[in-house]
Amino acid sequence: MKYLLILQADVEALDELTEADRVSVRTGHDEFRRITAEAGELISREALADPCTSTVVCRDGIRSGPFQGTSIGGYYLVDVESKARAIELADLLPDTRIDGLAVEIRPVMLSAGADY
Repeated sequence: MKYLLILQADVEALDELTEADRVSVRTGHDEFRRITAEAGELISREALADPCTSTVVCRDGIRSGPFQGTSIGGYYLVDVESKARAIELADLLPDTRIDGLAVEIRPVMLSAGADY
């Protein structure tokens, strides 16, 4: 079953991270990637650009930006045996231990229906 682990962050919380916090986050993500790659569970991952560079397209083509507040900083796509394993992996990410950061776990839908 595939799950998207969506890295969410309050922009202000990111700005307030200490250098030690930043090192801890980078180290934690390196370890997460190592664990999931060795287990054959990591399909892909991407970090997204600063949300202040975003443009939001809405109904009737109305555009706004830059994006403010909480945004998606990146994601990991994993293929695991169960939702419980997806939660276990998300708990490994340092984002789950820092105020203002979070990991959303969302099952991936396939054209044939839900893959969960």
